[in-house]
Amino acid sequence: MSLPSAHLFIQTLILGILVGGVYALMASGLTLIFGVMKVINVAHGAFLILGAYLTYLLFQWFKLDPIISIAITMPLFFLFGWLLQKYVFSRIESPEQTSVLVTFALALILEGLLGAIFQTTARSVTPSYSTATIILATYRIPVTRLAGFVTALVVLLILYYVLERTRLGRAVRATIQDPRAAQLVGVKISMVSAFTFALGVSTAAAGGSLLSMIYTFNPASQGDWVAKTLAIIVLGGMGSLPGALIASLILGVMEQLTAIIVTLYWSPIVFYVFLFLTLIVRPQGLMGEVIREKG
Repeated sequence: MSLPSAHLFIQTLILGILVGGVYALMASGLTLIFGVMKVINVAHGAFLILGAYLTYLLFQWFKLDPIISIAITMPLFFLFGWLLQKYVFSRIESPEQTSVLVTFALALILEGLLGAIFQTTARSVTPSYSTATIILATYRIPVTRLAGFVTALVVLLILYYVLERTRLGRAVRATIQDPRAAQLVGVKISMVSAFTFALGVSTAAAGGSLLSMIYTFNPASQGDWVAKTLAIIVLGGMGSLPGALIASLILGVMEQLTAIIVTLYWSPIVFYVFLFLTLIVRPQGLMGEVIREKG
């Protein structure tokens, strides 16, 4: 193990920030769903991979750019999430206690279906700029990662606008802060839950589209991605979107540094190390709140 040069360190920092922005988009839906519904959606990784496969098919059939395909995958997944919440999760008693089992079963079903259709072959989407790089002051910036970062930032800004500037978004934020108080002032919790779950699933679709052109994937890789996104929202604070963004950038940079300083094979372990340390040292995460039992 040796420390990188200043040039290599800055190059690694740039790559870490770029991939961290994509991680933030991937994790945003997971933390949003938990913030409103207190549901840990273990199927989030399966939704990411499902979005990646849909993007792959659109590219294979119509040569549709992965970024443009987001305009198709997000509305489809929003409808899918809305129906899933309305006809499945809304009928489950005590979803806060049973959500892990239900979403775990859903993840296995989706993984099995994708495995039956696409087999276990690793796939990826390779647009015309997949190998292109931009040279900026001697630093190399892969176009796919830069495009993924910019796209993730745009989607996150739209998500921020929806939550901050729309009436339904204010209802979502009120529900996150205090569900009982929100219900007393006329907020329909069932509608907010359906909208939030649908919005979270649709952001997973966008994240999957970006994932498809940056990484290879197969049905079984959904387990790796749900583990990474869970580590991100635990570090950032369960239910905190700003926390998820900060945690994504931290883990993205640390993952890249580990690959350079130690070895590429150790870089995925960074997420699990931070998850373990966060649960031991600061269980509420960087920007989460300590939950106190009333009584």
